[in-house]
Amino acid sequence: MQRLFSTFPNGWPGAGLLLLRLTAGLSLALVDLSRLSGLSESSVLALRVGRLAAGLLLIVGMWTPVAGVVQALIEVCTGLGEPSNRLHAIAASIGLSLAMLGPGAWSVDARLFGRKRIDV
Repeated sequence: MQRLFSTFPNGWPGAGLLLLRLTAGLSLALVDLSRLSGLSESSVLALRVGRLAAGLLLIVGMWTPVAGVVQALIEVCTGLGEPSNRLHAIAASIGLSLAMLGPGAWSVDARLFGRKRIDV
């Protein structure tokens, strides 16, 4: 799992990643998809479950690269249903950037797979 993350920055960069993760996760978890028309009930349910799962994973910072890619895929699929709304492209780019940058020092991923101190 360590290969998925380049670093676990702390300080101001870690705080920035935490803010980015919270923004992306809350926007996913709190969005209501009932306004989507033209999709079957199972598609809307799958999007809701995917959004909630990816949002919660991003909020706590667990499996951040996977959750970021899931967010990007969900936003692209949702954006295809609503071509007039360009916010889905912004949310997809945030998800991809989180997948590339990693979770930061203040995350579950950092606690599980972060920096290790080796005493010799």
